[in-house]
Amino acid sequence: MIFDYPRGFQADAIEQKLPTTAAARALLATHDAALEAMLAARHGELAPRASTPDDMAILGRTADAVRLAYARLALRHGRLGTDYHAYHNEGHILEICAGRMPRVLALPGARALSVRDGCALLLFGAGHDLRQREAPMFSAGIGANERASTEEMLRILDASGFDRALDNDFYVALELMIAGSTFDARSGAHPYNAAELVQSGGALAAKLDTKLDKHHPGWRDDPVLVRGQRLALVAADLDTANVADVFTAFAENGENLCREREMLSGRSLDAGESALPALAFLTDGQDRFFFDLHRFNSEIGHAAFDAGKAANAPLVKALTLGVRARIALGGPPVTGAQVIEAYRATVADLVA
Repeated sequence: MIFDYPRGFQADAIEQKLPTTAAARALLATHDAALEAMLAARHGELAPRASTPDDMAILGRTADAVRLAYARLALRHGRLGTDYHAYHNEGHILEICAGRMPRVLALPGARALSVRDGCALLLFGAGHDLRQREAPMFSAGIGANERASTEEMLRILDASGFDRALDNDFYVALELMIAGSTFDARSGAHPYNAAELVQSGGALAAKLDTKLDKHHPGWRDDPVLVRGQRLALVAADLDTANVADVFTAFAENGENLCREREMLSGRSLDAGESALPALAFLTDGQDRFFFDLHRFNSEIGHAAFDAGKAANAPLVKALTLGVRARIALGGPPVTGAQVIEAYRATVADLVA
């Protein structure tokens, strides 16, 4: 491992239940149409970049690893399990791998991405949020959920036919990419991935170079680490490119993050205790994330997503103002559900 942090995030019940790609296929069965369509589309884009038989083999192993990660997240926190997370579920994998990756791969500047680079980004999209229930604990600036997800994702590579010696570049890149998806909760609040962006300093990916300076002096002379750091910047941009999604998708993301945040905080959206936290998150919090904290870190990220973010900017401002105006008409909100209703109605007005 690259960073010196405590390890020991062992396989949980879900990992034990789905140890192999065959088990994943059996679980997904009739639930994998969108996943298989995405994998076929990414194969179609990446296969022409293959120059060796090994490149084609890597594509096959990557697809198997993505299936296994997708199945585990669907069972752990998605629609096939009992601990549903409104944002961090298998749908988020498709947001990145089906919705955003094509915009990156279509760029003229992305032609320099090799088959192995493209596969590494797919693996990041599938595995960076595998674990969401770890006790909060930062080490080397990396969150516990991210460290646990890294360890599980590296085991998924093992189970999918990757070799820790021959394919070391994948193991290194994934550790750096998943570490870089951590957000720095400067307020000291519970670090909760993207949902805590409202209290964070942004993606750790932007600071990975200084982290590596501390932990691995001379890393710039190691092409594997240089590549991993470069891919971590692209991965962070893919993860947070909801700011450039179609506005209705951005708004739905915000609602799902709010729902998940309230669930993890133990607050019911039907109770009064959720009213003010939900209102703060869906107005000032989302506004601060979009305008103050979010930055694209890579040239590819800027090229793929800057225009979409710029198009959304006036709508996000209008959404914040609109929700507050709508709430003000009826007095202080009674429940979080009432806030979400006002939020949805404002979105509908803005896109009508």
